[in-house]
Amino acid sequence: MSVATGTARLAGKVALVTGGCSGIGLGIVERFIAEGARVLVADVQDEKGAMLGRRFPDAVAYQHCDVTREEDIAAAVTATATAFGGLDILVNNAGAGGTPLGPMDMTVEGWDSTMALLLRAPMLGTKHAAPLMQARGGGSVINIASIAGLEAGWGLAYGVAKAGVIHLTKLSAPQLADANIRINAIYPGVIVTPIFGMSVGLSRAAADQMTGELADAAERMQPLRRPGRPEDIAGAALYFASDDATFVTGTHQLVDGGITVGQRISWDSEALLPIHQTLMAHAADVPA
Repeated sequence: MSVATGTARLAGKVALVTGGCSGIGLGIVERFIAEGARVLVADVQDEKGAMLGRRFPDAVAYQHCDVTREEDIAAAVTATATAFGGLDILVNNAGAGGTPLGPMDMTVEGWDSTMALLLRAPMLGTKHAAPLMQARGGGSVINIASIAGLEAGWGLAYGVAKAGVIHLTKLSAPQLADANIRINAIYPGVIVTPIFGMSVGLSRAAADQMTGELADAAERMQPLRRPGRPEDIAGAALYFASDDATFVTGTHQLVDGGITVGQRISWDSEALLPIHQTLMAHAADVPA
């Protein structure tokens, strides 16, 4: 991929993307670079980070960052300013599936670690990035939330954390507006990334390898019959990061292939077939 210049939508901008070495984060990093940005990638996947640095030597810097540690987040923000002179865009993306336990089996450790990764980290990222953005005259914070924050069925702790990210976005927007810092959220649907495999205990390498199988299943889950891809989320992130969105804050963009429009029967008449067959079978027993 070549780095775009000139009229690119993010020309001259500096971004920090957490969890930028794989999945949605990598898709965003690649798109931002193609649109002219320079990017600090903050992640715990050091080998992949080094590869990104070699792939985009003039546009990427890498910083090891465990976003559950405030000192790591602060260091990543500082490293961004050191490498590129400032910060205009923050993408709070780093995440994992968190604890899969339900309310009767939940542990304090599982709950707290999920919240630290998925909810506390975006708050701390915004806290440390905002002063640098203010010094540049403003900026854009993009939180990667989830449809799990809107509806049941995607995990208890994960869903609660993502609902918190949604509300964090809304509450932070007016408080950052005086500094000309916009904050918006993206709600991905079923985007095929290693997060699914890792949520059931697979190693990162094994999770990377099973994305093809997941893609086949994902394309049957929503009205748009294809799996969601990281580049789908990257397109929404580009809009929020760009000057096209300078009058947009405190809002969100669903990128979910239509999966949240309702039960499957709202778009697939065949989903009604088992119910219809059962009703007809009983109707045959009703006397004329």
